[in-house]
Amino acid sequence: MSQLPELLDILRLNHQGENNFTGKNLFIGSPNVYGGQVLAQSIVAAYKTIDDDKVLHSIHSYFINPGDNDKDISFRVEVIKDGRSFNTRRVVASQEGREIFILFASYHRIETGIEHQDIMPNVARPESLTSFSDLFAEFAAKFNIQPRGIFAPNGPFTFYPVEHYDPFKPKVRPAINHTWFKTNGQLPDDKRLHLTTLAYASDFNLLITALFPHGLSFFTTPMQIASLDHAMWFHRPAKTDDWLLYVVNSSNANAGRAFCTGKIYNKEGLLVASTAQEGLIRKL
Repeated sequence: MSQLPELLDILRLNHQGENNFTGKNLFIGSPNVYGGQVLAQSIVAAYKTIDDDKVLHSIHSYFINPGDNDKDISFRVEVIKDGRSFNTRRVVASQEGREIFILFASYHRIETGIEHQDIMPNVARPESLTSFSDLFAEFAAKFNIQPRGIFAPNGPFTFYPVEHYDPFKPKVRPAINHTWFKTNGQLPDDKRLHLTTLAYASDFNLLITALFPHGLSFFTTPMQIASLDHAMWFHRPAKTDDWLLYVVNSSNANAGRAFCTGKIYNKEGLLVASTAQEGLIRKL
């Protein structure tokens, strides 16, 4: 059974007084709270303080400390600005008084203007590909590993890589990654929910791309991988329960950090969002 209902449940934050909320965690196999989860929950918290029709257009965030999967998360929202065209919010996520994440979110009143976008790459369609969970099943059985998260058939999202990826026999390849994805089940017709779940999924696959030029995999090489920050721009409405193409490129890695950028297209070729992230990659 898909974990999507569990994801939707943890996105329903509990109100704890003016601009304060709490949320629970969804365990997907990572030793600490998955970064996309606290990111999405912070967006939900910020949206609860927006009472006009402005839409979220960008977020900038920092992962400060690892989150504990066994502890609830508190979210404190600060109203920075409520203007005619833009609203700004600051969200601090903490566990038992220890700050783990900070997010700045900006909201824009929809208006008309010039339009252009990058063209979506011409890659294989998802219907002709095999999911990560199916690709991983053979290796999981062979090595007695319990698939979780991106590799699990019951994860909240399903991922279909365009380029074949064997995490147990990684090969040197360019630092670019194309992956189709969507929720593992249908979502209600709620624009904010689709945007929030898109942010949740955007943290998958980013830093993995930086390993490709080095023939590395965390299944074969002991290493510490952690998101340090995450920025995202929402260009157009998106349906997260329909196919989306995530194009990720890693342009730089040095000093124990890797930098990755991503573009997310819908199946019609519209650019719906862009991402940027720097993360820690440390061999142990």
